[in-house]
Amino acid sequence: MSTLPKETADIPAAVALQPNGPRRRLHPAWTVAGVAFLALVGAAGFRAAPGVLMVPLQQEFGWSTTVLSAAVSINLVLFGLTAPFAAALMERFGIRAVTATALVLIGAGSALTVLVNQSWQILLTWGLLIGLGTGSMALVFAATIANNWFAKSRGLVIGILTAGSAAGQLVFLPFIALLAQDPGWRQASLLIAAGALAVVPLVLKFLKNSPADAGVLPYGAEVMTVEDPAGSTKAPEDGRRSNAAVRALQVLKRASRVRTFWALAAGFAICGATTNGLIGTHFIPSAHDHGMPETTAAGLLAVVGIFDIIGTIASGWLTDRFNPRILLAVYYQFRGIGLLVLPLLLNAEVQPSIIVFVVIYGLDWVATVPPTAAICRETFGADGSVVFGWVFAAHQLGAAAAAIAAGALRDATGHYTYAWFGAAAMCTIAAVISATIRRNRSSREAEPAAA
Repeated sequence: MSTLPKETADIPAAVALQPNGPRRRLHPAWTVAGVAFLALVGAAGFRAAPGVLMVPLQQEFGWSTTVLSAAVSINLVLFGLTAPFAAALMERFGIRAVTATALVLIGAGSALTVLVNQSWQILLTWGLLIGLGTGSMALVFAATIANNWFAKSRGLVIGILTAGSAAGQLVFLPFIALLAQDPGWRQASLLIAAGALAVVPLVLKFLKNSPADAGVLPYGAEVMTVEDPAGSTKAPEDGRRSNAAVRALQVLKRASRVRTFWALAAGFAICGATTNGLIGTHFIPSAHDHGMPETTAAGLLAVVGIFDIIGTIASGWLTDRFNPRILLAVYYQFRGIGLLVLPLLLNAEVQPSIIVFVVIYGLDWVATVPPTAAICRETFGADGSVVFGWVFAAHQLGAAAAAIAAGALRDATGHYTYAWFGAAAMCTIAAVISATIRRNRSSREAEPAAA
């Protein structure tokens, strides 16, 4: 008897009997992906903010780089630790509700920032509120959309959705930099809030929770029977229906028995340290130390955003065709080379060499996401989205550690050189770890621990 593909194993029988009709011009999955892209754009405003707003806040309040880096670090920690629970919450309450709530938290945190006048308040707004909001979406959101709505081209879809964050940075960064100078950083914060809240109505109207809600199968799925196959990777229903936190922790317990999980977590921690933690937070202040105007440095980060879109989509396409482990190793090593030479490239004026750096770094910025998500799905099946949430938590913990460490190094030495060199060395370690990840052996690896 013919069997049902794994991608469609959790589709209700009533839906499974209705394959995608030839008269449907656009599969609903692409509409959902489009709205998800816009939601990621709207949520990305804060990613552009810390580096731009750090200097104006220091000038107005006299806060040290370490204090502001601590606020960013709290944000990044919550950004990461919220992610696996958000993935489980999306399974429990639906993608639409969690996404809308996340955008409201980001908007509230950004808007309330205009009222701060003490350092602990910036920890509350930048750290707590925005950290919870961004963590409830983040890259786990992209992986969940791709895994739920697409049976094929998942790597490409994750690449496109991940590029939404880069597109958001590209959209917001130049305006935030201009507003931060005149009329001021408070107006820049309000722009971020407006960007997040503007997407909420679209999410509530068009972002459906699952293909079953639209009466279709995932894009690219073909049904042959309504019977679930033996060995389906379907997630436990009791975990979905009872408690999202319990499910997230149960998945972590299972994943922690698999060596691949720890390899991915270690590599992604270094990924976070060398993107959000260092370049995203400290590139503009570092360029400012070399005499470069903040708006010019912000423009360079915008160029990173442009090529981030290209690089991430291309990485998704490559992930569907090549070994994701090799792709990760190449990405990390190229990033390390860029960081190694960065201290030699920063100058008061924009030189061709720094343009080459931002182009290459942009192509590599989050190109690591599609292959990492693919390995999670390949190794952990239906748990893949939640596992990716935990791997992403490691990403953000690495980013938080790098953000505060680089700030402390800057205060202690007066420059960021040691931070760039240390990050370059870590990238080489990540490349080696990624290249040695074994192919899917999760069931064999987990069996002894489960016995």
